[in-house]
Amino acid sequence: MTHLSLFTGIGGLDLAAEWAGFETVGQCEFADYPHEVLCRHWPDVPKWRDIRTLTKEGLYERTGLRTVDVISGGFPCQPFSTAGKRRGRQDDRYLWPEMLRVIQEIKPRWVVGENVSGVVRDALDEILKSLEQAQYTAWAYSFKASEVGALFAGDRIAILASSNDRCTTMRRNIQFQTNAEFTGCRDYYRGGAQEFDAGQWWKLESRPYGVAHGVPNRVDRIRCLGNAVVPQQFYPVFQAIAEVMKGVETT
Repeated sequence: MTHLSLFTGIGGLDLAAEWAGFETVGQCEFADYPHEVLCRHWPDVPKWRDIRTLTKEGLYERTGLRTVDVISGGFPCQPFSTAGKRRGRQDDRYLWPEMLRVIQEIKPRWVVGENVSGVVRDALDEILKSLEQAQYTAWAYSFKASEVGALFAGDRIAILASSNDRCTTMRRNIQFQTNAEFTGCRDYYRGGAQEFDAGQWWKLESRPYGVAHGVPNRVDRIRCLGNAVVPQQFYPVFQAIAEVMKGVETT
Protein backbone atom coordinates (compact mmCIF):
# COMPACT_ATOMS: atom_id res chain seq x y z
CA MET A 1 0.00 0.00 0.00
CA THR A 2 1.52 3.27 -1.15
CA HIS A 3 1.25 6.81 0.21
CA LEU A 4 2.24 10.18 -1.29
CA SER A 5 2.57 13.00 1.23
CA LEU A 6 1.91 16.65 0.32
CA PHE A 7 2.63 19.64 2.59
CA THR A 8 4.45 17.08 4.71
CA GLY A 9 5.77 19.32 7.50
CA ILE A 10 7.75 17.11 9.86
CA GLY A 11 5.86 13.99 8.85
CA GLY A 12 2.95 13.63 11.28
CA LEU A 13 0.59 12.17 8.68
CA ASP A 14 3.41 10.06 7.29
CA LEU A 15 3.96 8.41 10.67
CA ALA A 16 0.25 7.70 10.99
CA ALA A 17 0.17 6.19 7.50
CA GLU A 18 3.22 4.03 8.11
CA TRP A 19 1.88 2.75 11.42
CA ALA A 20 -1.14 1.54 9.43
CA GLY A 21 1.08 -0.30 6.95
CA PHE A 22 1.49 2.22 4.13
CA GLU A 23 4.82 2.92 2.46
CA THR A 24 5.53 6.61 1.93
CA VAL A 25 6.90 6.87 -1.60
CA GLY A 26 7.16 10.65 -1.93
CA GLN A 27 7.08 13.83 0.18
CA CYS A 28 6.61 17.50 -0.66
CA GLU A 29 7.63 20.25 1.75
CA PHE A 30 8.58 23.86 0.96
CA ALA A 31 10.02 25.12 4.29
CA ASP A 32 13.72 24.54 4.91
CA TYR A 33 13.76 23.29 8.50
CA PRO A 34 10.97 20.70 8.12
CA HIS A 35 12.63 19.55 4.90
CA GLU A 36 15.82 18.91 6.85
CA VAL A 37 13.86 16.88 9.38
CA LEU A 38 12.35 14.78 6.59
CA CYS A 39 15.76 14.23 4.99
CA ARG A 40 17.05 12.91 8.30
CA HIS A 41 14.18 10.53 9.05
CA TRP A 42 13.18 9.57 5.48
CA PRO A 43 16.52 9.85 3.65
CA ASP A 44 15.58 7.49 0.81
CA VAL A 45 12.13 8.91 0.00
CA PRO A 46 12.00 11.18 -3.09
CA LYS A 47 11.19 14.76 -2.15
CA TRP A 48 9.72 17.78 -3.89
CA ARG A 49 10.14 21.29 -2.50
CA ASP A 50 7.25 22.99 -4.34
CA ILE A 51 3.90 21.32 -4.97
CA ARG A 52 3.63 23.27 -8.21
CA THR A 53 6.44 21.13 -9.62
CA LEU A 54 4.95 17.79 -8.58
CA THR A 55 3.35 16.08 -11.58
CA LYS A 56 2.24 12.60 -12.57
CA GLU A 57 5.18 12.37 -14.95
CA GLY A 58 7.60 13.43 -12.23
CA LEU A 59 6.21 10.86 -9.83
CA TYR A 60 6.76 8.13 -12.40
CA GLU A 61 10.28 9.32 -13.21
CA ARG A 62 11.35 9.31 -9.55
CA THR A 63 9.40 6.34 -8.15
CA GLY A 64 8.39 4.15 -11.09
CA LEU A 65 4.74 4.51 -9.95
CA ARG A 66 1.94 5.93 -12.08
CA THR A 67 -0.44 6.24 -9.13
CA VAL A 68 -0.61 5.62 -5.37
CA ASP A 69 -3.22 4.24 -3.01
CA VAL A 70 -3.41 7.34 -0.78
CA ILE A 71 -2.51 11.00 -1.18
CA SER A 72 -2.47 12.94 2.07
CA GLY A 73 -1.83 16.59 2.77
CA GLY A 74 -2.20 19.19 5.46
CA PHE A 75 -2.51 22.09 3.04
CA PRO A 76 -1.49 25.45 4.60
CA CYS A 77 -3.78 26.52 7.42
CA GLN A 78 -2.79 30.22 7.51
CA PRO A 79 -5.71 31.32 5.28
CA PHE A 80 -8.17 29.87 7.84
CA SER A 81 -6.41 30.11 11.21
CA THR A 82 -7.69 32.41 13.93
CA ALA A 83 -4.06 33.44 14.44
CA GLY A 84 -4.04 35.12 11.04
CA LYS A 85 -6.16 37.49 8.95
CA ARG A 86 -8.40 34.67 7.66
CA ARG A 87 -8.31 35.80 4.06
CA GLY A 88 -9.38 32.33 2.97
CA ARG A 89 -9.34 31.76 -0.76
CA GLN A 90 -7.93 35.28 -1.28
CA ASP A 91 -4.73 34.31 0.53
CA ASP A 92 -1.85 33.40 -1.78
CA ARG A 93 -1.11 30.52 0.60
CA TYR A 94 -4.44 28.90 -0.25
CA LEU A 95 -2.98 25.87 -1.99
CA TRP A 96 -5.91 23.46 -2.02
CA PRO A 97 -6.25 23.99 -5.82
CA GLU A 98 -2.69 22.66 -6.25
CA MET A 99 -3.42 19.63 -4.07
CA LEU A 100 -6.56 19.01 -6.11
CA ARG A 101 -4.52 19.22 -9.33
CA VAL A 102 -2.14 16.54 -8.05
CA ILE A 103 -5.10 14.36 -7.05
CA GLN A 104 -6.68 14.74 -10.49
CA GLU A 105 -3.41 13.89 -12.25
CA ILE A 106 -2.37 10.92 -10.12
CA LYS A 107 -5.87 9.62 -9.30
CA PRO A 108 -5.25 7.87 -5.97
CA ARG A 109 -7.86 5.52 -4.53
CA TRP A 110 -8.08 7.58 -1.35
CA VAL A 111 -7.45 11.16 -0.25
CA VAL A 112 -6.77 12.33 3.31
CA GLY A 113 -6.76 16.10 3.86
CA GLU A 114 -6.15 17.92 7.12
CA ASN A 115 -6.67 21.46 8.34
CA VAL A 116 -7.71 23.61 11.29
CA SER A 117 -11.34 24.13 12.25
CA GLY A 118 -11.42 27.52 10.48
CA VAL A 119 -11.50 25.73 7.13
CA VAL A 120 -15.11 24.75 7.86
CA ARG A 121 -16.32 28.31 7.70
CA ASP A 122 -14.10 29.50 4.89
CA ALA A 123 -13.57 26.70 2.38
CA LEU A 124 -14.78 23.23 3.35
CA ASP A 125 -17.88 23.27 1.19
CA GLU A 126 -15.87 24.24 -1.89
CA ILE A 127 -13.26 21.57 -1.13
CA LEU A 128 -15.84 18.80 -0.82
CA LYS A 129 -17.58 19.92 -4.00
CA SER A 130 -14.31 19.97 -5.92
CA LEU A 131 -13.58 16.40 -4.83
CA GLU A 132 -17.07 15.38 -5.89
CA GLN A 133 -16.49 16.95 -9.30
CA ALA A 134 -13.26 14.94 -9.54
CA GLN A 135 -15.36 11.77 -9.13
CA TYR A 136 -14.64 11.13 -5.44
CA THR A 137 -17.11 10.53 -2.65
CA ALA A 138 -16.04 12.97 0.05
CA TRP A 139 -16.93 13.90 3.59
CA ALA A 140 -15.30 15.41 6.67
CA TYR A 141 -15.28 15.09 10.41
CA SER A 142 -13.64 16.77 13.41
CA PHE A 143 -11.42 15.23 16.05
CA LYS A 144 -9.34 16.63 18.91
CA ALA A 145 -5.75 15.77 19.75
CA SER A 146 -6.79 15.82 23.42
CA GLU A 147 -8.96 12.76 22.70
CA VAL A 148 -5.82 10.74 21.99
CA GLY A 149 -3.94 11.94 25.06
CA ALA A 150 -2.41 15.26 23.96
CA LEU A 151 -2.19 18.07 26.50
CA PHE A 152 -3.79 20.61 24.16
CA ALA A 153 -7.08 20.77 22.25
CA GLY A 154 -5.66 20.35 18.76
CA ASP A 155 -8.95 20.62 16.87
CA ARG A 156 -8.48 19.21 13.39
CA ILE A 157 -10.74 18.65 10.43
CA ALA A 158 -10.15 15.44 8.50
CA ILE A 159 -11.24 15.54 4.87
CA LEU A 160 -11.66 12.05 3.44
CA ALA A 161 -12.40 10.97 -0.10
CA SER A 162 -12.75 7.64 -1.85
CA SER A 163 -12.73 6.88 -5.55
CA ASN A 164 -14.95 3.84 -4.98
CA ASP A 165 -18.17 3.00 -3.13
CA ARG A 166 -16.63 1.83 0.13
CA CYS A 167 -17.26 4.96 2.16
CA THR A 168 -19.91 3.44 4.45
CA THR A 169 -17.48 0.76 5.58
CA MET A 170 -14.78 3.38 5.97
CA ARG A 171 -16.92 5.52 8.26
CA ARG A 172 -17.92 2.57 10.39
CA ASN A 173 -14.30 1.52 10.79
CA ILE A 174 -13.21 5.00 11.85
CA GLN A 175 -16.02 5.27 14.39
CA PHE A 176 -15.20 1.86 15.80
CA GLN A 177 -11.51 2.60 16.21
CA THR A 178 -11.79 6.11 17.65
CA ASN A 179 -15.12 5.80 19.46
CA ALA A 180 -15.61 9.35 18.21
CA GLU A 181 -18.82 10.93 17.02
CA PHE A 182 -19.02 12.70 13.69
CA THR A 183 -19.67 16.02 15.39
CA GLY A 184 -21.66 18.15 13.03
CA CYS A 185 -19.89 17.10 9.87
CA ARG A 186 -22.09 16.35 6.94
CA ASP A 187 -21.84 13.64 4.33
CA TYR A 188 -21.31 14.94 0.82
CA TYR A 189 -22.15 12.40 -1.85
CA ARG A 190 -22.56 12.75 -5.57
CA GLY A 191 -25.88 14.41 -6.20
CA GLY A 192 -25.39 17.10 -3.56
CA ALA A 193 -26.29 17.74 0.03
CA GLN A 194 -27.76 20.57 2.04
CA GLU A 195 -25.56 23.36 3.30
CA PHE A 196 -24.57 23.13 6.94
CA ASP A 197 -23.99 25.50 9.83
CA ALA A 198 -20.37 25.42 10.95
CA GLY A 199 -20.76 27.89 13.80
CA GLN A 200 -20.68 25.20 16.45
CA TRP A 201 -17.12 24.34 15.41
CA TRP A 202 -15.78 27.87 15.70
CA LYS A 203 -13.52 27.65 18.74
CA LEU A 204 -10.11 29.03 19.47
CA GLU A 205 -7.53 26.34 19.02
CA SER A 206 -5.04 25.79 21.84
CA ARG A 207 -1.49 25.26 20.70
CA PRO A 208 1.37 23.36 22.33
CA TYR A 209 3.53 26.44 22.62
CA GLY A 210 5.86 26.81 25.55
CA VAL A 211 9.11 28.38 26.63
CA ALA A 212 12.36 26.53 26.08
CA HIS A 213 15.80 27.97 26.83
CA GLY A 214 19.05 26.81 25.27
CA VAL A 215 17.42 24.57 22.64
CA PRO A 216 19.00 24.71 19.16
CA ASN A 217 16.66 25.96 16.44
CA ARG A 218 14.06 26.67 19.11
CA VAL A 219 11.90 28.96 16.97
CA ASP A 220 11.89 26.52 14.05
CA ARG A 221 11.09 23.60 16.32
CA ILE A 222 8.21 25.38 18.03
CA ARG A 223 6.81 26.46 14.67
CA CYS A 224 7.05 22.90 13.37
CA LEU A 225 5.28 21.51 16.42
CA GLY A 226 2.59 24.15 16.17
CA ASN A 227 1.90 23.18 12.55
CA ALA A 228 2.29 19.45 13.03
CA VAL A 229 -0.40 16.80 13.17
CA VAL A 230 -0.46 14.46 16.15
CA PRO A 231 0.05 11.08 14.41
CA GLN A 232 -2.26 9.25 16.82
CA GLN A 233 -5.01 11.64 15.76
CA PHE A 234 -5.00 10.40 12.16
CA TYR A 235 -3.82 6.83 12.65
CA PRO A 236 -7.43 5.50 12.83
CA VAL A 237 -8.13 7.11 9.45
CA PHE A 238 -5.26 5.33 7.73
CA GLN A 239 -5.96 2.11 9.62
CA ALA A 240 -9.58 2.21 8.46
CA ILE A 241 -8.45 2.74 4.85
CA ALA A 242 -6.02 -0.18 5.19
CA GLU A 243 -8.74 -2.46 6.50
CA VAL A 244 -11.12 -1.50 3.71
CA MET A 245 -8.38 -2.13 1.15
CA LYS A 246 -7.76 -5.55 2.67
CA GLY A 247 -11.45 -6.29 2.52
CA VAL A 248 -11.85 -6.44 6.31
CA GLU A 249 -15.00 -4.88 7.76
CA THR A 250 -14.95 -4.01 11.43
CA THR A 251 -18.15 -5.08 13.18
